[in-house]
Amino acid sequence: MLYVLRTGVAWRDVPAETVGCSGVTAWRRLRDWTEAGVWPRLHAALLTELRRADLLDLDDCAVDGSHVRALKGGTTWAPHPWIVPVPAPSTI
Repeated sequence: MLYVLRTGVAWRDVPAETVGCSGVTAWRRLRDWTEAGVWPRLHAALLTELRRADLLDLDDCAVDGSHVRALKGGTTWAPHPWIVPVPAPSTI
């Protein structure tokens, strides 16, 4: 998987002799592990180990919510402006 990310090649073009399996096999494993929920569990385990070893420094960090669902659009405190269609000027 890292080979594909680093080189940008298609899965079918992954050289089996370099990575140890065909690109199709690697893609299938990625799909299966994703469906099995491996990545969130691996992420949680890594954070746990880093905290345990006192190697997790959150002074310099970024929060990325691109993979977190906003349930029902989240809570908003700003008033919602009404959107009223404005007729376009006539071109006749």
